[in-house]
This record gives sequence, structure tokens and C-alpha cells, in this order.
Amino acid sequence: MQTTSDNAFQSHYMPNTPQERAEMLRVLGLDSVEDLFADIPQEYRNPALSIPPPMSELELKAELEALAKTNHDTKSYASFLGAGVYNHFIPSLVSPLINRGEFLTSYTPYQAEASQGTLQVAYEFQTMVCNLMGMEVANDGMYEGASSLAEAALMACRITGRGDICVLDTVSPTYRQVVETYARPQGLQVHVLEARNPHLPEGAACLLAQYPNYFGYLEDLASHKVATHERDALLVVSTDPIATGMFRPPGDYGADIVTGEGQGMGVPMSFGGPYVGLFATRSEYIRQMPGRIVGKTVDTDGKTGYVLTLQTREQHIRRERATSNICTSQALLALAATITLATLGKRGLRQVAELCYHKAHYAASLISRVTGYSLPLKGTFFKEMVVKCPTSPTVINERLLESSIIGGLDISHIMPDCMLLCVTEMNTRQEIEALVGALSEFSR
Repeated sequence: MQTTSDNAFQSHYMPNTPQERAEMLRVLGLDSVEDLFADIPQEYRNPALSIPPPMSELELKAELEALAKTNHDTKSYASFLGAGVYNHFIPSLVSPLINRGEFLTSYTPYQAEASQGTLQVAYEFQTMVCNLMGMEVANDGMYEGASSLAEAALMACRITGRGDICVLDTVSPTYRQVVETYARPQGLQVHVLEARNPHLPEGAACLLAQYPNYFGYLEDLASHKVATHERDALLVVSTDPIATGMFRPPGDYGADIVTGEGQGMGVPMSFGGPYVGLFATRSEYIRQMPGRIVGKTVDTDGKTGYVLTLQTREQHIRRERATSNICTSQALLALAATITLATLGKRGLRQVAELCYHKAHYAASLISRVTGYSLPLKGTFFKEMVVKCPTSPTVINERLLESSIIGGLDISHIMPDCMLLCVTEMNTRQEIEALVGALSEFSR
């Protein structure tokens, strides 16, 4: 809530507009809202209330959960696990809106052009994805982040007419496996390159990068763009949309196709899915984009209307001309992402990103002071970091669970005795300090 310059109460949740309130006062013959309460003695009109200061929705939810725990024996865990699925704040209004029957019963609309509401949501979703990625066009959603990247690789091969896909070794191993699964049946070759000094072979169709990468650090997209375009190949970037709240989007670095995982925008972790993939590109490549695109127009009466503008799926056109056989737009989860972004706004998204960044760096500063622990990688990281441990991360994580803490992902198969630790805006200072305290037990 807020007060106006004359200290009159004003609520953001009041359904009546200022013009409507003025009209009601006119009908009642009153000059102001305060006149409605003129019969109440002044000393009782606005008594001082002994209540705590206002809380954010996140703080209020945490307090209510703490009160709920006093009623029965429950156990909650502080989670520092990421690696592609993240515990981000979901505004409370997301659930009631996406569960409205108009949306819930048609979340896989094959003939969505029958519903203006569904099409408008898709249009807004596409617009927001373009703004996040710094790109010109986006589709109505993909399955999830991994297959979005794979579809982008196939699209790059169609555009360039080449069959060699190059992927950096800092891209998620899971994402790389999905790319290979998509590529091999079509006779395409996948080459893994060192991110520190990638040398694209002659005839490469594209370079796949992740931003931030699998280890949480920012890639030098400007250099990757130069190296890629020197070979007349396309730069394809899989990005965390939350990171674009404070960092320059991949489109600003010259990326040709940008994909991502939209789970962090209003979609719960749900034990691994379903999620919603993001996909955007430059307008010149729009006809090679998989999925479908919703456009905005006007009807014969001049009223705004939304239409299914481009359908490159094999369900809609001849199979030999289709760009993919993706069979859902993930519209319900795209709606959740759209509501979340609309609720947060630009400032809210930036605040979430900054909280992730600063909390992760606070955790890193504390961990690096503990004997036996270090951060082996250099550079700028966002909300994830690689931590070198004094013993096996698996052993450490087992002990952390005893303290109601879910530790990071054991990546010892990539870097010996290292874990990938994630900190988001949902982790409190107390949780971070408790994690560091628990980790210190292994340094003695």
C-alpha cells in the first residue's frame, strides 16, 4: 500500500478507479473519502495499532509456514541444488489464475485459434520472451530447455545446409545428450569443443553455448560470436531467463538463436517436469522456427484480434516441409510464466536476479574462508558456483541432509571432489550461514 501526498490511504488492490470513486462521492454529496467517517470521533478514527511493519509476500509465506509447523511435526529443507531446475519465488496469484477452467482444460489446444484468450496469452508470452532474450521473434513455447536447444541445432543445420553441430564443453551434459539424440538419427555430427579456445571446423553449422554455463559462470559471448560468424555459422545460446534480469541478453551479443528453460518463471520444480521451453530467433529465420507463432491483427470492425500466424508443425503442413513434430505449445505453463513476469515487472525481475547474484556471492565468500574449500573456477558467476570440497561431495551431502540441508550436485565425474552449489532468492541468510557451518564440520 501507499499514501498520497495528503496522507490519504491508497491501496493498489482497490477495484475502483479514482474516477469511479470521485463519481460515488459526487452522488453522495461528499468532498472526500474522509467525509464518510466524519461521525467517528477523531481520537478513534485512526488509532495507533501495535502491529509489526508490512511484509513482502515471500516473508509472509515464510512466517505462515513457520506457524503451521507448530501444529504438527514437519520437516523442511533448505535447498542448494540447481543444475537446471531451480527453486524460485512463485507469486501467489499464479495458481488460481492458471487453474481457471478456461485455461486448465485447454492447455494443449490443437486448434487454439478458437480461443482469443489463449491466443492473447501466447502473444504476450512471445513478446516477453523476445524482450528477455533480446531477439526479434519467439514461438509459443517448446517442451523444455534441453529439447529447445536441440531443436535450435536442427534449425541451424537447415538454415546453413550443413551437418556439423559444435557444442561447448561448458554446456549442460544433459542438454548435450539431448542434442545428440536429436542429431544422430538425421545423420548430423556433434562435436564437443573446449570453451576456453573453441576452434570451429570448416563447414560447421553452429556453435551451441550456455549463458550462464552449466557451472554457473558467464560465457564470453562476444568472442563466441566472432569465432562463429567467421565460419559463416550460427551462434545458438541457451540462457537462464532470470539472469537476463540484470545481465545483457544473448541477442545483444549477436546470437542468432536463443533458447532457455522457463521453469524458473512461475513453474514449480515438480520432481523434474513438465516445464516450458523458450525459443527465439531473428526475423529472417522465422520460417525455419519449430512450433508455432501467434500474431496480432484487427478484424473488419477494427477490433484487436489474435491469430495463429505461422504453423510449421507436421500436424499443420506437409511432413516434408515441416520443421518439427512438436505436438504441444505448453500453453498452461507458458501462461504461468507470463503471469509471473507480468506480476514481477522489469524491476521485480531485476530484483530477483540481483538477490540471486548477491546471495550466491555471499555464500561463496563464506565458503572460500572455510579450510579445505575453494572456488576453483575464475570469472563472473550468477547463482551457481563450483565448490572444491575436502572430501567426496556425496559424503558431505549425506551429512547435510541430517541437518535438513539439500547440498549441491556432485560433479566429481567432471571435476574431482567438486559440487555445483546453487543459491537463489529463496535462500535466507540464516540458511546460507547454516550451510557454511555444516560444511565446516568436514574441515576439522
